[in-house]
Amino acid sequence: MGDAVPSTTPRFAPSPPSSVRLRGKAKPNPRAFWLKQLHTWHWVSSAISLVGLLLFAITGFTLNHAGSIEAKPTVESPAAQLPPPLARLVRPDNAPDTKKPLPAPVAAWVADRFSVAAGGEAEWSGADVYLPLPRPGGDGWVSIDRASGAVTSEFTDRGWISYLNDLHKGRNAGGAWFWFIDVFAGACLVFALTGLVLLQLHARRRPSTWPLVAAGLLVPAAIAAFLIH
Repeated sequence: MGDAVPSTTPRFAPSPPSSVRLRGKAKPNPRAFWLKQLHTWHWVSSAISLVGLLLFAITGFTLNHAGSIEAKPTVESPAAQLPPPLARLVRPDNAPDTKKPLPAPVAAWVADRFSVAAGGEAEWSGADVYLPLPRPGGDGWVSIDRASGAVTSEFTDRGWISYLNDLHKGRNAGGAWFWFIDVFAGACLVFALTGLVLLQLHARRRPSTWPLVAAGLLVPAAIAAFLIH
């Protein structure tokens, strides 16, 4: 056997010079970057606001037709008697009329007896203590006779349509719903503005874009200017 002839073919191809690698690298495209970002913000904000948009769209219709949607409110008027130890906490005194919460034990008893949140401010007069209990879709109150400890109340339920309408208006819905509306409004704003920019970026291939946007502005403006008195 003859001596092996060493191979002249390198096992690995040498890396190209750095200058060649730099020349071959694609340049960043700002338009593509911002288009990707806008699409991301658009779909995230639409996902956050989707259920809220459905709720506010449906209740916008029910509010607009509130006069033709019949409501059948139900009224309940349960009564009770404060136990003597609690009645002593609300006995008449010479203090002027004021607004302050019920004593904690009395508030706990009212909350348990009537299944309500009784921690709000009550109206104290010489004769009674009146606790208003407004709520979405209804109303209510509890009154305590300061001399006898007799408790009367009234609760009105106007139905689920009225409940949703009050959520639309933020009426008597509490602090958590107040903040939800703010977050929802912010998500809708992002959704609308990113949609507007995306319309601008794609408008060249969609000639009807700006006429439709203009119609969305001019139609309600014309109705407000000429048909609302």
